[in-house]
Amino acid sequence: MSITTFAVAGATGRLGRHVVDVLTERGHRVVPMSRATGVDIITGQGLAEALTGAEVVIDVASWHSSDQDAATEFFRTSARNLHEYGRKAGVAQIAMASIIGADKATAGFLAAKKVHEEALLSGPIPVRILRAAQFHEFVGQLLDWQQGDVAYLPELPAQLVACRTVAEELVGLATDPTAPAAPGTPIPEIAGPRKESMAEAARLLGARRGIKIVGVDGSGMPDAELAAAGAFLPGPHATLAGPTFQEWLDTQP
Repeated sequence: MSITTFAVAGATGRLGRHVVDVLTERGHRVVPMSRATGVDIITGQGLAEALTGAEVVIDVASWHSSDQDAATEFFRTSARNLHEYGRKAGVAQIAMASIIGADKATAGFLAAKKVHEEALLSGPIPVRILRAAQFHEFVGQLLDWQQGDVAYLPELPAQLVACRTVAEELVGLATDPTAPAAPGTPIPEIAGPRKESMAEAARLLGARRGIKIVGVDGSGMPDAELAAAGAFLPGPHATLAGPTFQEWLDTQP
């Protein structure tokens, strides 16, 4: 079947904008779903109308803070609604973006994403998951949160990836005609081409912005010990794709 109509949840977000661009460039019909377009996947407002005629849902909607309880509630509700409204609309598949290491997380936003994966997988519509590394774009957000000319960021290992790269991989997964992988098969992962720390990447951006970056051990973060041990780095089956953070930064205005 040639899949042509995609409904994108979180279409105006950091990743969603790229997903919409990639789908459009590849000739698909896109129904952008976000509160900005009058569709609320939590209250259900506009959802039935948006999903009418959609064959696949791509779920890249996210919660705006790292609060575990609030994020968990958001993801549980959105998963339930996408399945409920999607089933009525005849949606054939849901593809979602998750985070590498979510299955190992015990606290914080990553633990909420673990619940998100489980909630989507337990619904009636077949689900495909792509786990991504932290985004290049996230580094600037971390600096924005720490206003001032000095920022403290963890020296924890990461393998940052560009949102556009994740969007291309996710669209590829969502348009793959083969059935979702059997239980027990590793969930696909996408990460950047090189291992670095968030602090390392931030130093490159900080140099542009006139911000001094001080590396810290990250012990105050959820699952810092797991992170330090590399639990959130890509596995051996992951796809690694550029650009590097430096290459990506060189293309930013």
